[in-house]
Amino acid sequence: METEVMQQATDPSFIKTVAVFMNEGGSFMWIILAAWTFGIVIAVERFKSLMKFDVNAPSLMNDIKKHVLVNEVQKAIAICSDSKAMLPMVLKSGLKRANQTKEQIQDAVEASILEITPKLEKRLSYLGLVANVSTLIGLLGTIYGLIESFAAVANADPASKAKLLALGISKAMNTTALGLVSAISIMVIHTILTNKSEKISSDIEEHAVKLIDLLGTKKYPSAPSIPDVPVNDKAA
Repeated sequence: METEVMQQATDPSFIKTVAVFMNEGGSFMWIILAAWTFGIVIAVERFKSLMKFDVNAPSLMNDIKKHVLVNEVQKAIAICSDSKAMLPMVLKSGLKRANQTKEQIQDAVEASILEITPKLEKRLSYLGLVANVSTLIGLLGTIYGLIESFAAVANADPASKAKLLALGISKAMNTTALGLVSAISIMVIHTILTNKSEKISSDIEEHAVKLIDLLGTKKYPSAPSIPDVPVNDKAA
């Protein structure tokens, strides 16, 4: 299937058809193509980043919980350190304060969440902008093509009016088509990436609360406890 698609894309007749399509649409076609390319580049970068930021949250939390319940907090921290995903970073900040109060653990976790949230949403808004701009430029190209068409027809001789009108309408329709293709594809990608970002954010919030509750109900001494001196010995 992929081989057939590649063959079609490199077929001379296909390339010629695309070139004619772009040429007939006028200068607005290249503006839309530039915006579309910009959106695709951002989408690829965001997809790679979000895949790196994601992790199997239930599995990670189960591993951490096993170590925490047997007072092996350092091993739980080591598990989080081995991952570049967002959730382990948040959980690690809470685990480092395992010997402190629940409020202090919560403060550390919330600070970590505030730090990483912008990284999840980074440049996603540009995709929505590209989709809107593509649609509007396509519409502008359509209007411009119709204006050109009617202006040419008004000053042309009757024999060439039909040809000029067809060329103007072709330019108008081509820009509309490319603008819509660009906008629709970018909108679909934007929705997929936004859902992925929201899923990661939801996992972080859910399991951060679970970690705070787990650590808050269990106390971890920061240093070995010193046995109290019996009162009778003091009196002696």
